[in-house]
Order: sequence, then structure tokens, then C-alpha cells
Amino acid sequence: MAAKRLKVLFLCTGNSCRSQMAEAWANHLKGSKIEAFSAGIVPRNVDPRAVLVMKEAGVDISGARSKHIDEFLDSSPDYVITVCDNTKEMCPVFPGKIQRVHVNFDDPPRLAQGASSEKHALDLYRRVRDEIRAFVEKMPANLKKLAH
Repeated sequence: MAAKRLKVLFLCTGNSCRSQMAEAWANHLKGSKIEAFSAGIVPRNVDPRAVLVMKEAGVDISGARSKHIDEFLDSSPDYVITVCDNTKEMCPVFPGKIQRVHVNFDDPPRLAQGASSEKHALDLYRRVRDEIRAFVEKMPANLKKLAH
């Protein structure tokens, strides 16, 4: 019998970039151990630059949609991972024994506002993409250490 996969919900403010990347990396790299989802407090459209840099890394998120946290309030994930400070403060309470983890990743759209070129902007997205991948690669072991 296969081991039960952990249900992990990645939360961000807009569910447009960081949480989308995290969901995609978790399902791509850890799909046998983790069932990942993502949502936002105030969902916006998926960021086209996030789609582009994930595609460069071999992960297609072009069909992803931004989802509202309310879609998951009754889903009983094992872990809720907030990926930005704003969402950590606004995260709703989930019923049951849910472990919360906070990992703050830089916001690529905000970083890109000061970019000198499109190449520079995409390099900023790539850096955050790779930081999220590195975090996901250590899952689920790193979750137990970070949970509160």
C-alpha cells in the first residue's frame, strides 16, 4: 500500500507568482510524496513572467489559475505554507490539526519594478524561482523543523 501523500497548501497574497511556482515545483518534484495546491488572499491573474521562467525550467504552469483561499478552508491540508509576510499576517484559521510554516520569498513583480531591462526583470524572477525550488527539494523533511 502506498504511503499517504501530504496535502500542502501554499499561500500568497495574489496567488499569481510565488505560490504558483511553489505548487508547481512541489507537484513536479515531489508528486509521489506531496499533493500541493496554492491560493491567495486577494487572487490576481497568474503572472506571465512566472509562467515564462517556470517553462524555462521545464515546468508548464500556463494552464494554472489563481484561486481564493476560501476554496480550501474545508480541505484539511496537513501543512499551510505562507510564502510572503503579508499573507502570514492575514492567514485565516483552518479547522483541525494543521501545521503552519512561513517562508518569506522576495516578490518578483515588486523586484522587477526597479529592473533596468526585461532581461534583468526575468533574472529576478529566475532567482526567486530557484530559491523556491531549493526549498521544495528539501520537503517534507524541512517542514517538520519549520512548523509552528
